[in-house]
Amino acid sequence: MSNNEAQKFPPEVWKLFDKYVHGAISRREFIDRAGACAVAGMSGAAILDALNPKFAEAQQIAPTDSRIKAEYVEIPAPGYGKLRGYLVKPASAKGKLPTVLVVHENRGLNPHIEDVARRVALENFIAFAPDALFPLGGYPGDEDKAREQFQKLDQAKTREDFIAAADYLKKLPQGTGKVAVTGFCYGGGVANFLATRVPDLAAAVPFYGTPPAPEEAGKIKAPLLLQFAETDERINAAWPASEAALKSAGVKYQAFVYPGTQHGFNNDTTPRYNKEAADLAWKRTIEFFKENLRAS
Repeated sequence: MSNNEAQKFPPEVWKLFDKYVHGAISRREFIDRAGACAVAGMSGAAILDALNPKFAEAQQIAPTDSRIKAEYVEIPAPGYGKLRGYLVKPASAKGKLPTVLVVHENRGLNPHIEDVARRVALENFIAFAPDALFPLGGYPGDEDKAREQFQKLDQAKTREDFIAAADYLKKLPQGTGKVAVTGFCYGGGVANFLATRVPDLAAAVPFYGTPPAPEEAGKIKAPLLLQFAETDERINAAWPASEAALKSAGVKYQAFVYPGTQHGFNNDTTPRYNKEAADLAWKRTIEFFKENLRAS
């Protein structure tokens, strides 16, 4: 089944899938309940297969692309002791470059997020995409197993390790010392968290991540560009109180809601992908980074 065909699933299927990918229901419960939805000729298992990512089909930039230099690096981190990530630089870089931390969804550093890091590098930034699952063996190559592993993480330790990743980029010899962050779903929440914990963060662009907690808004010094899906009740419910707190604290922010989109609309490996919205959100993201990372 193509992504275009899968996009025609009824709303009940999408709501079930959102619950499944975020751990609210089990794989078995998704299959049983999705199978009861009115999807002609498809079992619950077939529906799940159609919704799962197709990494190879969506890859935009090959890992061997001559325009980039990519490697995996390990850095000391206070939470779990060590963090591994994917570091990507433009091959033609001259002089020092600004840096961008790229934070994955709740499956760890999968091929899609590595591709996103390569896209960032081709915009003439140094990108670093850590794998929160590294302490548990790293991304396992299977989305279901990755979600199961993710639930075993000690998030207090993981958050400290993401702070260490931002510090690593700040001190990177090839970098200018300016660090921004973008993240998706879980990673969007991490981007908002880092904005409250890293005072000299240059910019944060969370995609459909848990908004900043109202009581934390006063700690944010970085400008924010928040990207929301229109059909995303779980995330959007927290936004009004968060936005009021950001305004009260005088935080510089922009927020965009993309009509007709679902949570995960930027992920071009799944049927939730919305090309028009994703292209616009990505254009805004890169422009925002250029404005805040390259300004004198």
